[in-house]
Amino acid sequence: MSNMKEIDSIQKLMDDSVAKNEAAGVNVLVLKDGKEVCYFESGMRDRENRVPMTRDTIFRLYSMSKPITSAAMALLISRGLIDPSANLSDYLPEFAEMHVNRSTLSGAFAQKERVPAAGPIRVRHLLNMTSGLMYPDEVTASGVQSGKVFAEIESRMRGDNPVSTRDFSRMMARTDLAFEPGENFRYGTSADVCGALVEEVTGMSFRDFLKKEFFEPLYMTDTDFYVPPEKQHRLSKVYEYSADGLKETKPDRLGLIYERDRIPAFQSGGAGLCATMDDYSRFGTMLLNGGEYMGRRIMPKEAVRFMTKGGIRPDQMHQLSDIWTWMPGYTYGNFLRVCVDETQTSIFSRKGEYGWDGWLGTFFSNEPSCGITLCFGVQQIGLEKTGCLVRRIKNVVMSALA
Repeated sequence: MSNMKEIDSIQKLMDDSVAKNEAAGVNVLVLKDGKEVCYFESGMRDRENRVPMTRDTIFRLYSMSKPITSAAMALLISRGLIDPSANLSDYLPEFAEMHVNRSTLSGAFAQKERVPAAGPIRVRHLLNMTSGLMYPDEVTASGVQSGKVFAEIESRMRGDNPVSTRDFSRMMARTDLAFEPGENFRYGTSADVCGALVEEVTGMSFRDFLKKEFFEPLYMTDTDFYVPPEKQHRLSKVYEYSADGLKETKPDRLGLIYERDRIPAFQSGGAGLCATMDDYSRFGTMLLNGGEYMGRRIMPKEAVRFMTKGGIRPDQMHQLSDIWTWMPGYTYGNFLRVCVDETQTSIFSRKGEYGWDGWLGTFFSNEPSCGITLCFGVQQIGLEKTGCLVRRIKNVVMSALA
């Protein structure tokens, strides 16, 4: 390919980043029109034992699980089993009577700020992260309540009575909403509730549904909510920055066991999956092909179109870029960022580009207009440096291939 010299510069970008201790190890896979263009790796997945980053390294995806949950929802919508405009309580009755609590920790929680929700949570509010269901924080009443839910999950997840996906949904339904459903965009637990919704309408565990509909037909053999014993040596360690350089850390976060050494009762649609970048690229290729993979239809084309068109209102878009400052020009919907205004983007993206990333730095992008899929693997707490690296890599890829 005429532009391989430019593509090869990615290796130096990665090597330099590892040499500067910006990450212990990274890898990147790029495809065009479903065919591999390049694969690069650098550094270690286990620095202490000098185990290099390799192509078969398994990563904790965290929020890069969300696009797969989105695909599950879109598939069930295409089968008429879920109505995006329906009340969530039509499927999960525990959400029938919700309250909005705008209290913050700037003072005592004021009861007058807690009122019955004016309207219901609708399924589309989950898909657009406009439900008002919060991730844990120490600032809002809703975030504090959410934190208590996850603390209970983590206190029970290694015992004999772990919290299940459906249990999680019922526990979250007892928390207050941070705002009226549909009012604002706020990143939270909506995708995890979707896992419970999938279980309710299919009668299957969320894991079994994903295996049947996606992982097995897409040959995603290393993708699961846990990593079995024979693959544990391929699971990357997690590193964080310190005054003494990168150090291994073992966080249990968002109800997820660090070791991923058992099938969890709580199968988190927002954060729970592990995968290789090869596996994830198969999922990305399927979406880019309008729902087909290797001649087999996985999703209807219209379901993929629904997934990748965005969803929040124009007046809510600034709330996305307020959180992720590199995302001006993007909207959000169905657990994906979607490029809608190329004049505002700070990276090389074309209108219609979509994808998402994860807490430990994994990153996924599809560019439908030029057939490019990019998957980036890393396990690093603190995304400022690795986020900058993957955006530089994406600019190189677009310059060479678009």
